[in-house]
Amino acid sequence: MHFAYSLPWWLAVILAAAIGAVAYFEYRRPLSPLTSARRGVLVGLRVIALAALVLFLFRPIVVLPPSGSRDAVVAVLVDVSRSMRVNDADGQSRIARAAALLKTELLPALSTHFTTALYSVGDGLTPVTIDRITADARRTDLAGAVAAVRERYRGQRIAGIVVLSDGGDTGAGGAGRAGGEGPPVMAIGIGSPDGLRDREVLSVTAGDARLDQTSIDLHVTAVSTGFGRAPFQLRVRANGQVIDTRRLVPVADGSPLDEMFTVPPDPSGPTVYTAEIAPDESESVAENNTRSVLVSPAGRKRHLLVVAGAPGFEHGFMTRAWSADPALDVDTVTRKGKNTDGQDTFLVQADAGRSGALTSGVPSRREQLYAYDALIVANVEGDFFTRNQLAMVADFVAERGGGLLVLGGRSFAKGGLAGTPLEDVLPVDLTDRRGGLMHASLGAAGDLAAHNRLTMTPEGETHPIMRVAATIEEARTRWAALPPLASSAPLGAPKPGATVLALTAAPGGGWFPLVAVQRYGQGRSMVFAGEASWRWKMMVPSADRTYEFFWRQSARWLASTAPDPVSIAVPAAPEPGEALTVDVDARDATFAAVPDAEIDATLTAPGGATQAMTFRHTDAAGGRYTAALKPEQPGLYRVHAEARRNRVSLGTADRWMYVGGADREFADPRLNEGFLRRLARDSGGRYARASEASRVPSWLQSATPQNAAPERRDLWHDPRAFALIVVLLSAEWILRRRWGLR
Repeated sequence: MHFAYSLPWWLAVILAAAIGAVAYFEYRRPLSPLTSARRGVLVGLRVIALAALVLFLFRPIVVLPPSGSRDAVVAVLVDVSRSMRVNDADGQSRIARAAALLKTELLPALSTHFTTALYSVGDGLTPVTIDRITADARRTDLAGAVAAVRERYRGQRIAGIVVLSDGGDTGAGGAGRAGGEGPPVMAIGIGSPDGLRDREVLSVTAGDARLDQTSIDLHVTAVSTGFGRAPFQLRVRANGQVIDTRRLVPVADGSPLDEMFTVPPDPSGPTVYTAEIAPDESESVAENNTRSVLVSPAGRKRHLLVVAGAPGFEHGFMTRAWSADPALDVDTVTRKGKNTDGQDTFLVQADAGRSGALTSGVPSRREQLYAYDALIVANVEGDFFTRNQLAMVADFVAERGGGLLVLGGRSFAKGGLAGTPLEDVLPVDLTDRRGGLMHASLGAAGDLAAHNRLTMTPEGETHPIMRVAATIEEARTRWAALPPLASSAPLGAPKPGATVLALTAAPGGGWFPLVAVQRYGQGRSMVFAGEASWRWKMMVPSADRTYEFFWRQSARWLASTAPDPVSIAVPAAPEPGEALTVDVDARDATFAAVPDAEIDATLTAPGGATQAMTFRHTDAAGGRYTAALKPEQPGLYRVHAEARRNRVSLGTADRWMYVGGADREFADPRLNEGFLRRLARDSGGRYARASEASRVPSWLQSATPQNAAPERRDLWHDPRAFALIVVLLSAEWILRRRWGLR
């Protein structure tokens, strides 16, 4: 023992004498109630109490020997997800190899130096015994399990965490969730680092509907590993029926293959498209040979409002194309001229319930404009609209989620909409008329032959607006064969985030955007800089439908994402047994959030059974309501919801959800050494392959301070020191009272 504040011997002698003198003179007078023995006891208690108090004031520090590591815990985590069934671990399944390592190498060696705790990691963290380890968990949350261990042993001595896994983490956070402070993670990779003989469907995505809702583009990516360049068959099914089969030949072993299928969805119901590869006898994993995607039915008609500056060929041909589309409901407002009072007059062709709001050209209230899904402004000068109307249209796109199309020379002439609230909504710069947009693959700038002709960009070739034929090559041929436009407005360069779908050459040099789109807030916007696109109808053979397809697809693309006042959001690719949330957004006619709505909802399971869903309000200021859901069986689920406020319906919504379209547990089933290395590195630990697992106990011993400096304990901060002083003084006081002293 030593003191934080040094106590010289001479000072110790002086303090001891002073303490003895104080105690002696306190009881020096002959007091009749006390015998010599009692006086000695009281003097002794006083001396001990004062001596202890002085001693503690000099901060005595006790040096204790370092504690050993035997009482430190090592948490051993073994992955028990289904991917551990793969048979690529030295002739064994991964789970069998992990169990053998635990029995023969890890647990016996660790138990001699540490206290071990064995856990299985699947959907959660569960204590387990070595004889009850089976690989049947649906998913693996390794990072979450490491974080749970740290929380469970917070405040206790934990020397480290040992993880045995193939690195197939399907949790939500990745390795970063397990980083930071805490014991080191020693990760052991189970499986072959050289890969597997495996064929996998990596992804299936469905594009926007096009060509009169008769077809969509289905993009499938597949990969073949370990088979060299051996060909294989890729099939596509629609609701279980084979609709296309292709023979694929890999460019190189392990190189992804991209295939585009043109498929016709069912317009009246959901269609599940499945891409599948027939399993090979030598494949290690067959669970990843299929992947599905849901294409929901189109639902209700989309409402279009067309505001045209004047009657004309352009207006007539476009509205005729849109009106003939069964998926669109079109209202038109056409400016005819001025009356005797100098006021604009309009020709309104609209549904009877909406026509009253269009008598002055543009709806004056938000709920009237927000009843539409898309707004087309055709050849209308910028000063036709009031500032408030322009602001309302900008909010229509950004907040309501509607679509906006601006076209025609008058709309862009003399600054047009520049400096108005719509300037930010549109995808191109309205003040920079120099263009200067150059694509090397499009030819020389200033090509007079390309002036006022539409030339697709590489981005436009795959965009649903420009896909006017079944294949990209056929669409490219059709666009190239179209006659030139009468003229085009020289618009500026695209804004960041915008996409130019088509260009036209300027006679003086450079390329100007002809068709450009962008997302803005919750909605979409588009510009068409050409004049007299009706030439694409009147100057081509009558069987050519390029004109109709282009304008219909433009309107559908703009209007398709506009939400209803009541809308449902479901997870994109849920799996059976996964805890999900379904959200309902409730808004009124102005699309303002309704925080006091009542939600009535039902869930229809694949077998047809229906159950009620309970939604709770999750946003105090908003209109979002959430329900928990855990579907146990794969298949199609349907959510129907109705929102009410004060017993008045705000609207209804239906949403389909396909559960089990992909199995994330077997996505890229190879040993993921990269994830395990990051998991170990971020925690200050190390990574080892299964063949090096015997080194892990020695790594943990070296990481644990076996020869640490002795533990220093300051008695001044020990509660027992304060208790000793209190006990001594209390004992003296009690004895004084019992023996007749005050």
